[in-house]
Amino acid sequence: MRYQNVCLESLGYALPEEILTSDEIERRLAPLYQRLRLPEGRLELMSGIKERRLWPKGTRPSEMSIQSGRRALEKTNVDLREVGALIHGSVCRDYLEPATACSVHFELGLPQECLVYDVSNACLGMLNGMIQVATMIELGQIRAGLVVGTEDSLQLVESTIAELNRDETLTRESIKLAVASLTIGSASAAILLTHRDLSTTGHRLTAVSVRAHTNHYKLCQGGHEPSVGGSQILMQTDSEKLLAEGIATGQATFADFLKESGWQREDIDRTICHQVGSAHRMQMLQSLELKAERDFCTYPWLGNTGSVALPITLAIAQEQQFLQAGERVALLGIGSGINCIMAAVEWGTAVGSRQ
Repeated sequence: MRYQNVCLESLGYALPEEILTSDEIERRLAPLYQRLRLPEGRLELMSGIKERRLWPKGTRPSEMSIQSGRRALEKTNVDLREVGALIHGSVCRDYLEPATACSVHFELGLPQECLVYDVSNACLGMLNGMIQVATMIELGQIRAGLVVGTEDSLQLVESTIAELNRDETLTRESIKLAVASLTIGSASAAILLTHRDLSTTGHRLTAVSVRAHTNHYKLCQGGHEPSVGGSQILMQTDSEKLLAEGIATGQATFADFLKESGWQREDIDRTICHQVGSAHRMQMLQSLELKAERDFCTYPWLGNTGSVALPITLAIAQEQQFLQAGERVALLGIGSGINCIMAAVEWGTAVGSRQ
């Protein structure tokens, strides 16, 4: 997929105030750690994640998506009447129906002549929404569109800790399926895309490549499980195999990406990857022969925030001036399924340059 007329005009994000450290999780897992004689510090050592954040109990995803969306809109001079699509792209949503996007659309005061819906695709939902909006802009169907999303890790982390302490049949081997659940964090982000004629930033989206290696869809699965007095959210992840197959999927997608973008590997000035952990980052960059010093990461203090991870990392990288005008930025997204999306962005270039 190639684009001539689409810009990532602005980004917005919101973070919870409450911090949950990996050390605190291990303290809460004391019964499990004592029974299996696990060494302290194991979680941070394995993942590279020191802490993650949690929304207050009862927070609805739409509440935070409204904040992120408003912040993205406030950074631009784009008339709200130009926004022709609003997509809510996170795993978490308020309820099954109506779409969580509906309340976000209403509270942001977006026009009634606007496509409004949810998209869900594990850690790639917001990037899928970005592609859909970009395609509508490229086709001339709309002039601007907003993608928002909020992930809430509280229930998953709490349920996982309780289950690990409850199930005394677990072994050092079997608990590996739950480790990924303890790395998940909460966050919210928004991406405003516009036609280049409306853009004042000139962050041009020029190409996207995608792959679906869905023969690996069983490697990471989560949802509601029955429990005493109701249900709980649990997730099982074969982290080692998911990492290996995810890297292979990334390599195949990256080869497509270089052809589609017209870039050479050495043309890439900056990378923003999906935020999983230290092992994933190291192996992904090494397998693609990309330099770590050109990559920006947030997982050590945010954890894996699902669909929000890549957009919020991009937003913080911009905020910290890691991205400079004229640089070529590769967005490298991957999610369970296994699905992969890679996007090429020419950062802050003057409209019409570097064709």
